[in-house]
Amino acid sequence: MKRVLLIEDEKSVSSFIEKGLKENNYTVHVAEDGATGISLLLKFDFTLIILDVILPDIDGFKVCEKIRSIASIDTPILMLTALGTTENIVKGLNLGADDYLVKPFKFQELLARLNALQRRVHKQISNTKTVITVSDLSLNLDTKTAFRNKKEIILTSTEYRLLEYLLKNKNKVLSRIDLLENVWDINFDIGTNVVDVYVNYLRKKIDKDYKHKLIHTVVGMGYILKERNED
Repeated sequence: MKRVLLIEDEKSVSSFIEKGLKENNYTVHVAEDGATGISLLLKFDFTLIILDVILPDIDGFKVCEKIRSIASIDTPILMLTALGTTENIVKGLNLGADDYLVKPFKFQELLARLNALQRRVHKQISNTKTVITVSDLSLNLDTKTAFRNKKEIILTSTEYRLLEYLLKNKNKVLSRIDLLENVWDINFDIGTNVVDVYVNYLRKKIDKDYKHKLIHTVVGMGYILKERNED
């Protein structure tokens, strides 16, 4: 069952989205404020979350941050915003959103974004290899946990997806566009350093306390995760 949580206080917008989703066989729960949305998340399992930025109680950025702080919830989040500046888009992505859509939008575009998010989730679920290991670093795809030298590494949902993609493509140079497409589902350069920021987050958690570094920069090309430091 495809169950969507829609956190949107504009009734005209929520009615428009709810009607379209129901016509495409989604079950939709609507929350008109962030607190209600978080409460529903703790009661039901959702396939996707559609989250508006401007809400009457706490804004969508803070709601997104709160959702991502709940370890048991890794549901994909699509943010809706009338604030279409690069800074606002990147802020949402940095807080753990998986995609964004600027108002006004056509329903078919919203549906396409949701389908893309679902495909990514299904791809992760269908992966038959439970644990990926490189050197003394391991990632368990079932429990969503990472360890280096048997010490657990606490990751945000975005950091987890980035590490998973790097590990699945070990010893391969990955461009920023590769990472945007496969970790953030963005198929164009958004002109920001969001990839570099998250790679640095991972380095601090994975490599900082170890002489043997695993994540490397290939100048002018991108990043690579490799077993031996050949620099």
